[in-house]
Amino acid sequence: MTTQHPASTPAGAETAAAPPRPPMLRSLARLVPYARPALPRLIGGALVALAATVVSLMVPLVIQWVIDGPISAGSREAVLWGVGAVFALGLLEALFIFLRRALVLAPATEVDRLVRQAFFERLLRLPVAFHDRWPGGQLLSRMMQDIGRVRRFLSFGLIMLLVNLLTIVIGIGLLFRWHWVLGTLFLVCTVPLWLASVRFNSRFDTLSRLSQDQAGDLATSVEESVHGIRVLKAFGRGGHALDAFARRAESLRGTELRKARALGEIWFWHEIVPVAAQAVCLLAGVWLVVRGELSVGELFAFFTLAAALSWPIGSLGFLFSMLIDTRTSVDRIFEVFGAPITVRDPEHAVDPGRITGRLRFDRVTFRYPDMRPEEPNVIDGLELELEPGETLALVGATGCGKTTLTTLPLRLFDVTGGAVRLDGHDVREMSLETLRSHIGIAFEDPVLFSASVRENVLLGREDLEPGSDKAERVLREALDVAHAGFAYDLPRGLDTEVGEEGLSLSGGQRQRLALARVVAAQPAVLVLDDPLSALDVDTETRVTAELRRVLADTTVLVVAHRPSTVALADRVAVMSRGRIVAVGRHADLLRTSAEYRALLSTLGDEDRGARSSRGRDPGSEGASEDRPSEGASEDRPSEGASEDRPSEGQTGAGAVA
Repeated sequence: MTTQHPASTPAGAETAAAPPRPPMLRSLARLVPYARPALPRLIGGALVALAATVVSLMVPLVIQWVIDGPISAGSREAVLWGVGAVFALGLLEALFIFLRRALVLAPATEVDRLVRQAFFERLLRLPVAFHDRWPGGQLLSRMMQDIGRVRRFLSFGLIMLLVNLLTIVIGIGLLFRWHWVLGTLFLVCTVPLWLASVRFNSRFDTLSRLSQDQAGDLATSVEESVHGIRVLKAFGRGGHALDAFARRAESLRGTELRKARALGEIWFWHEIVPVAAQAVCLLAGVWLVVRGELSVGELFAFFTLAAALSWPIGSLGFLFSMLIDTRTSVDRIFEVFGAPITVRDPEHAVDPGRITGRLRFDRVTFRYPDMRPEEPNVIDGLELELEPGETLALVGATGCGKTTLTTLPLRLFDVTGGAVRLDGHDVREMSLETLRSHIGIAFEDPVLFSASVRENVLLGREDLEPGSDKAERVLREALDVAHAGFAYDLPRGLDTEVGEEGLSLSGGQRQRLALARVVAAQPAVLVLDDPLSALDVDTETRVTAELRRVLADTTVLVVAHRPSTVALADRVAVMSRGRIVAVGRHADLLRTSAEYRALLSTLGDEDRGARSSRGRDPGSEGASEDRPSEGASEDRPSEGASEDRPSEGQTGAGAVA
């Protein structure tokens, strides 16, 4: 079953009624702001196409003159002039058709580029909550297929639909010029065609939406399977993924066949009606000629024009299907454009001045947008304060809200109650650019981009000139702090492309590059959600010690899953059910908090199990932590990395609002 994704309905929530669709013209009119720069050429193309139509409609008039004039009078010279006129009109029509294509192609591709660029910009600005509930394949199908369909309609369908409708109107007017009886008969014979078109539009509209949503679901299947290929291979579930894909592909095929049947039915009417109309008019025309009310030339011209109208009438089914598909694509595109940007810059942003790094969670409450009312808050009245330059470890049982808490200072999500304050300023009062230039974040599941090591590490430093001495100094220091010296041994050194999501590297290598990236950003506050989980304890200890040395003046909030990490922190906060239940030094909490002792015992058991597992695995990070990428690929951990939506916060500074 295909699930529609209205912008207001989060995945997993109860299905809400989709918002009413705007009328056809209003829906398409939403493209006008993007088409405005190209309107002169599009209008010019339409006028040239109309001129080609007018020229083609002049041919029957010339033929009538030739038959009733030169042929009846036996003037061979005049007949040759008539033939030459028809030939010249044909050449002129061909020239106008060429000009139409030349005029509309470039504007249509420009509209395609503008809409595609605006769509991607919108995706970057939409909050993490939006991306959490929208499947990637649905967004990809809108970006690629739907916008491409709009371009094809603008470059061909729109102009031909308008021109063919005008051709039919002008042509029927000319039919009445020769004789009102013939014109009336031709018009009456087309009534079944218009009735069939009304039924077709309603039916095809529903199928068009279903088909495009199913195509998005199919793209999601491919995206998930390619992204999780290691898991599928490791568990031998390739056949299961193929079966799921085949079911969705079969559903899409069934919908496309229903569309084809609907289109075939309307094409039948568009083909048979003009022929039937010509047959009826032929009988009436012969009768009128016999009665002397119509000349032979007029009758011949009438049928020449009626035949010329067969293509405009017959093409309406195809053009209306293009129109409906395009309207559906526009609706799907603007579902994303219409999604609210809930995390945005304040109207009057404050200038915090020099940031010292004091971070305070002031009675913070948070719940996800798609949570049911009866579910408890994820963060519930939490109070916590970090002093400038302090390192605070956050510990707690799984599911207590630690990772959620780390997303709030950067406003990946906005609190639903209370406030997060940086140097006394509510972070919602600061511009996103300013805020994210002062706070850096690295998650357990690192995300790298299809770029070089150098570009990935310096992603958050737009202020540095690429290749400058300062940029190279910052880069090398960040790599040293993260113990990412393996990068120098890659095939092209720091210019080595790490591949999509950095999957050409091992898990530990990706984590260290992600850590180097946030170190290079040099934030005043650093939030770390267990970013060294793929490292062995000895490497983690060295990296942590280097971090403390280089970031001595940086406030650090680190989610700890190992006793060794906890011991290096200035203070420790114990979190339970969305609240801080104890804060103090490691040694003090060991004496005073039974919950803390129990947590450390659990963490110690998990740590020993992980170390034992790594000791048995020759591909572990401890065994080959500096292995070049081509060797590391065999021992990469499975890709849970991109499953965690808030990963974009890893870039630290300069994130898109």
